Amino acid sequence: MDTGLVTTLIVVGVVVVVLVIIGIYLWVTYKSLVTLKTRVDDAWGDISRQLERRAELIPTIVDTVQGYATHEKSVFEAVTKARAETLTAGDAGSASAAEGHMQKALKSVFSVAEGYPQLQSSQGFLQLQSELVDTEDKIQSARRSYNGGVRELNTKIRVFPNSAFAKNRGFTEATFFETAEPAAIAEPPRVQF
Repeated sequence: MDTGLVTTLIVVGVVVVVLVIIGIYLWVTYKSLVTLKTRVDDAWGDISRQLERRAELIPTIVDTVQGYATHEKSVFEAVTKARAETLTAGDAGSASAAEGHMQKALKSVFSVAEGYPQLQSSQGFLQLQSELVDTEDKIQSARRSYNGGVRELNTKIRVFPNSAFAKNRGFTEATFFETAEPAAIAEPPRVQF
């Protein structure tokens, strides 16, 4: 056999092997990006469901407290506004801002409620408070899961050579679900009566 032909076959073989390795790498990278994006989307869905669940509780809580504290109109308006803001938030950035407002508004409502012993002993109010605390815990859990997925996805997108490949395939970094006041969501409103 001719040495030139052998050299050509070796070069072609090496090129084919390199192309196969690059193809496998790109396929694995694409698959992992899709998986991470799906995980982030699913986690955001969990957050949305919990925010909606809380939004459904808010009018009942407001009505209950308002029955005892009718003069605290500004507090109830703030909660109603924060609820509307939460429901219209379409992405993590706007939801983060809304979450800070909601936590602040809920703390105000429960501060008002502390001044009414009859309300504090009401079984209906205690049940609503328990449901709200449960929902807040679920929001925090979903937030941690979502932010973990966002961190993984963003890291994968930023790392070279993934960064060039990901942007060409339409993958963009996701936004964390945070608030300007981390203390506002670090501890959900819990009032012990």
